[in-house]
Amino acid sequence: MFPLQMVLLPGALLPLHVFEERYRVLTRECLEGDSTFGVVLIERGREVGGGDVRVDTGTTAVIDAASEFPDGRFALVCHGVDRFQVVEWLPDDPYPAAMVVTLADDPVADPESLSRAATSVQRAWALLSELGADSALDPAGDPPDNAWAWCALAPVTAVDQLRLLRTDDPDERLALVCELTDAVAADARALLGGGNSQA
Repeated sequence: MFPLQMVLLPGALLPLHVFEERYRVLTRECLEGDSTFGVVLIERGREVGGGDVRVDTGTTAVIDAASEFPDGRFALVCHGVDRFQVVEWLPDDPYPAAMVVTLADDPVADPESLSRAATSVQRAWALLSELGADSALDPAGDPPDNAWAWCALAPVTAVDQLRLLRTDDPDERLALVCELTDAVAADARALLGGGNSQA
């Protein structure tokens, strides 16, 4: 298990710089096995040194590429796969570990829900770009066609991403994306002086 100060969503990319010895051990064991590990959000505390408080919902990550440096550090590129629920935390020996159950997930969302979420996310990023933010949207790429991708693109906090991760129904998840990103858009409009209401 790899607790982080971020939420990994299914389908999202996760670059990692592994430098702590306990996570070097975890990485080596993963590479010798099925290249998977769990990612959970740290609720309180820090990533380095232990003593953190972790949430009980996370995502299985798969290592797609790994490079080991001469000093034993790793650079990893991973992606999220399945959601899971922690049943029991085990002793951190030598790294965090837990008993988990995979959460069922229906990846198919209603096309209208996808369309509404896409509009909300694009509107929020358009307004944030006017405030100088770098958009996560790729203007040259095709728009995503699944719920998790729009969740990953939404300009929301880690706590809000955790709410999305914990939402079982894809249409409810996309409705929450709309709610969260519409709030971001409203805040951006206020900072812009109330203009661009049609953005």
